[in-house]
Amino acid sequence: MKVSRRSAVEPFHAMDVLAEATRRRAQGRPVISMAVGQPAYPAPRAALDAARGALADGRIGYTEALGLAELRRGIAEYYRRHHRVEIDPARIAVTTGSSAGFNLAFLTLFDPGDRVAIARPGYPAYRNILAALGIETIEIGVSAENDFTITPESLEAAQSVFGKLSGILLASPANPTGTVTSRAHLKALADYCAERGIAFISDEIYHGLTFSGEETSALEITDEVVVINSFSKYYCMTGWRIGWMVLPESVVRPIERLSQSLYISAPEISQLAALAALGAREELDVHREAYRRNRDLLAARLPEIGFSIASPMDGAFYAYADVSRFTNDSMAFARRMLAETDVAATPGADFDPVDGHHTMRFSYAGSFDEMGEAVDRLARWLA
Repeated sequence: MKVSRRSAVEPFHAMDVLAEATRRRAQGRPVISMAVGQPAYPAPRAALDAARGALADGRIGYTEALGLAELRRGIAEYYRRHHRVEIDPARIAVTTGSSAGFNLAFLTLFDPGDRVAIARPGYPAYRNILAALGIETIEIGVSAENDFTITPESLEAAQSVFGKLSGILLASPANPTGTVTSRAHLKALADYCAERGIAFISDEIYHGLTFSGEETSALEITDEVVVINSFSKYYCMTGWRIGWMVLPESVVRPIERLSQSLYISAPEISQLAALAALGAREELDVHREAYRRNRDLLAARLPEIGFSIASPMDGAFYAYADVSRFTNDSMAFARRMLAETDVAATPGADFDPVDGHHTMRFSYAGSFDEMGEAVDRLARWLA
């Protein structure tokens, strides 16, 4: 059967590595996966109790497309408490994970042929979703020279080469670099976009997992931004597929119309669990400190075995490492590493099609013992 040209996107190699790791584990291999951002911990106890209650009640069905009113109010309260901004719950849309949020944002804000800037290295699904929708991706290289983030100067340079941008997408904390973009940088970007009619999308799905720097929501700076967040990372609810968006008022109804047809609504059981999870920060902060311990371990030990840290580890739960001492083909290196050590990590080519051939991303969202064992295996293998 013929398939569309728009489906010819690059695979998400992290998921391919995870699939191979899962197959090896099913064969009885002692696999340690550092390939995906999958927290080692279950959803908060309150979330699990809420889900059990919903199952016992048995009446799980559709909600309104924008989500349960109680959850939207709870998310608005989160912004009031943690970011000191007042958000009308009517501006909040609950989504089937942040992935649905990106789909909805791109479909609502851009037309085929529009240009959208993202950071390189960056999360590969941005590039793939934009390509599937016929939107041109402009990848802007980030490095120590620009604090590993997009700047107005880099946007200006990109437009001089490629033409006018319709939007930019910035993640802070960022995947895979761990960059936490400062408040001053965020304000400069927001001002630049507002002056030029460029849509600004802020990916904040790793909020709550900041280890150094300023964790600033773009909503503290402007209402003219689409913020996308998720219960997957800090809240340890990856498989529940539940996220949210905060929208300018003018964008709410278009997002709602698309949601009604594309998703109907996010799963009600996940929404009820998410509402309970909002009150579990004390439990979740304990997990964050465990990630911090893992971070410190990898920051010390990866360079010892020859993997230099290629970017900040200020937030999220990834170490982005330069492995050029050992390979110039990160894809082949990742496959061989898994086959010979039973340690799975993601090739940098996933995140950076230009320079990712000599980098790897290691997720430290697992347990401390797993992190230590993984590095021990790699040290023996590389020696």
